[in-house]
Amino acid sequence: MSVCVAVLAAGQGTRMRSERPKVLHELAGWPMVRHVLETARQVADFAPALVIGYQADLVRQTLGDGDGEAGSPGHRWHYVFQPQQLGTGHALLQCEGALAGLADNVLALVGDIPLIQAETLRRMLRRHQEVGATVTVLTFVPDKAEGYGRIVRDSAGRVIGIVEDKVATDEQKAIGEVNSGILCFRDDWVWSALKSLQASAVGEYFLTDLVAAAMEQGLHVEGVVVDDPLEVLGVDDRVRLAAAAQVLRQRLNEKWMRAGVTIADPAATYLDMEVELGQDTIILPNTHVQGATRIGRRCVIGPNSVITDCQIGDDCHVKASFAEQAVLEDGVDIGPFAHLRSGAHLARGVHMGNFGEVKRSYLGPGTKMGHFSYIGDAVVGADVNIGAGTVTCNYDGKRKNKTVIGDRAFIGSDTMLVAPVEVGAGARIGAGSVVTHDVPPDSVAYGVPARVRGQVEQEEGPEP
Repeated sequence: MSVCVAVLAAGQGTRMRSERPKVLHELAGWPMVRHVLETARQVADFAPALVIGYQADLVRQTLGDGDGEAGSPGHRWHYVFQPQQLGTGHALLQCEGALAGLADNVLALVGDIPLIQAETLRRMLRRHQEVGATVTVLTFVPDKAEGYGRIVRDSAGRVIGIVEDKVATDEQKAIGEVNSGILCFRDDWVWSALKSLQASAVGEYFLTDLVAAAMEQGLHVEGVVVDDPLEVLGVDDRVRLAAAAQVLRQRLNEKWMRAGVTIADPAATYLDMEVELGQDTIILPNTHVQGATRIGRRCVIGPNSVITDCQIGDDCHVKASFAEQAVLEDGVDIGPFAHLRSGAHLARGVHMGNFGEVKRSYLGPGTKMGHFSYIGDAVVGADVNIGAGTVTCNYDGKRKNKTVIGDRAFIGSDTMLVAPVEVGAGARIGAGSVVTHDVPPDSVAYGVPARVRGQVEQEEGPEP
């Protein structure tokens, strides 16, 4: 059995009360519809079709270039445009040119069910194949069925219809099983059936009407009940968005805890989908690990830290700090209240204390930057001491300029390094200096402006 998938995501989602399309609201670092697409890719034999309409350009821009021809290899998904949003039946019909004849079956998903899991869809597809169904509906039993279409079955348990809540009788409203909006169809039947649909009173065409159409033709309609109703939670407002985010957060935290990561307080830990964590790492409360962050083994992250798109090696400690698009090699220790901005690269064994900031700079192995300092657009060598209050004055009002500090240099407290400037290896800068000219290696400089005052006394080596 082969399967192609259409993800219907063309609507605005007015109950979200947002200028953005509903399906672009994020959970765990991904737009809602990205979760559906990635699940679809796990069960489809070809790249899924994503039906877009409302703010289609923004959807494309946000999701990126997954586009390609239907069934073409190497593409994550391809876009299908629905110029008018005339219901789910009309949305699927827009996919005819891309999907018709591609596979034995067509699975229709909606873009606002980010918690659906691949195994549930596989179980639905297996049942669809086993019984030779023309239409299979994924159903669920919510705590409250009000507002949902009821699944009507005959005495033998066969699905004989879906009745919308507003037209259901009192007896039908007592039915607990409802429609999830996820349906699977035989490819050789669905496209002509879609063209035969009649518009509703509001001028829309609904996929659920295909159930009645199949029944009228004496075809087999199957219903598969989802084990966990939360999987088909439709996110149509901010309240449900928060509820879905909580479920997804629990799934992610449990995944990493089972992989050997300690999460001290899962309810206060926020991980994105693309995050990777090493074994024996500890995540402390109120920590957000975002984007494509990779964290190595035996690290301690948090509490109260936000890490975004960073590469962090083994045995690192990030305490109550912010870091974005930064690299920390093994054994780096930062914080509390440190800030690594884009382009910061801290080599092995670097220590960066409280209230420091590094931006677009490299700090060499073993360098110490204790506190209250700013290093920007700089290259700092190995085993450098950066005293409290040191600032690289990198901006002259027109452009950013570079500071270079050689290995083993000592930068005294409250030093201003006015870039472009270079401090040679082994040089020592006195506290309170303003360095406006290059300082040679192994020299001593201080003052405002700083001047070279002598040479660093070399320690005598052991007698031969």
